Amino acid sequence: MALGSAPASGKKACCVPETVRSAPRAVCTSALQDNIPSRAVSYVDMVLIGPGAYRIGADDSEVHVADGEGPVRSVDMDAFWIDRYAVTNRQFAAFVAATGYVTEAESEGWSFVFEGVATATGKKRRLRGSVPQTPWWLPVRGAQWRHPEGPGSHISSRQDHPVVHVSWHDAVAYANWVGKRLPTEAEWEIAARGRMENFRYPWGNELLPDGEHQCNIWQGRFPEENTREDGYVTTAPVTAFPPNGYGLYNMVGNTWEWCADFWSPDWHQDENALTRHNPAGPPEGTGRVIRGGSHMCHHSYCNRYRNSARTHTTPDSSLGHIGFRCASSAVAEL
Repeated sequence: MALGSAPASGKKACCVPETVRSAPRAVCTSALQDNIPSRAVSYVDMVLIGPGAYRIGADDSEVHVADGEGPVRSVDMDAFWIDRYAVTNRQFAAFVAATGYVTEAESEGWSFVFEGVATATGKKRRLRGSVPQTPWWLPVRGAQWRHPEGPGSHISSRQDHPVVHVSWHDAVAYANWVGKRLPTEAEWEIAARGRMENFRYPWGNELLPDGEHQCNIWQGRFPEENTREDGYVTTAPVTAFPPNGYGLYNMVGNTWEWCADFWSPDWHQDENALTRHNPAGPPEGTGRVIRGGSHMCHHSYCNRYRNSARTHTTPDSSLGHIGFRCASSAVAEL
């Protein structure tokens, strides 16, 4: 098992190290997913986004060109449903209780924890080595979704916070169990924009309209000091902050969210039917897309808490700031 590296993306590397885990674990994960029975999908707390042409992408001064945020383009989409909130610790616990599922972080025995919030025990139980581009991420033995900051921390008081330390494989397994799937990257961005095309954030172009915080990101000097002016040091409840125009919460900030797509910085820049009609990403790759930024994003280092911002990591990576929400294809009679 190796720690991997931080993916290089744009002006500065993003705050998402990659995990390189053992090949046998990937096989076990896939097999476990196949054995999980799927339930009938419930559309409670989901939002239906109608079919049509939508504009996605950006080309303003904030974009990370190497990430492939552009071009601004129109995509034709079928209707789809998307969760109003990110999947919570309570919901993921119900999944584990019903299926016995074991996450990749649990199976491997460690996960990445931000040094600034790691428990004292977690710091003592860190693995040797680090990721040079992101030295603030500690590989901690015993860190997993129940213990987000390492041994000595627990989610008991954070049942309504987004689950973290879940890999792409873990997210897919949960989505299958609830009869849903992960959103495509295009679906995610359309949902994040909340009927407001060509705007930087889900609520408009100003980060702090009328001086009010609209999302959970880093304030202060990254990574030394978080002044928590928005009220939070790590994750916030999934209902924190006002919803966007679709009634969706925390589409940017709080936690990164896994998407279904393989990563490519330029696949979508080729204008053809695959990239402009219900685009689902390239047919193959090594990384999976994550969107939305997190509570660790800061304008001085990783200003990816924007509608068009995108990055990636390996599908077996698990960290204390990546979660997910689910989607579902629309059924005509609904």
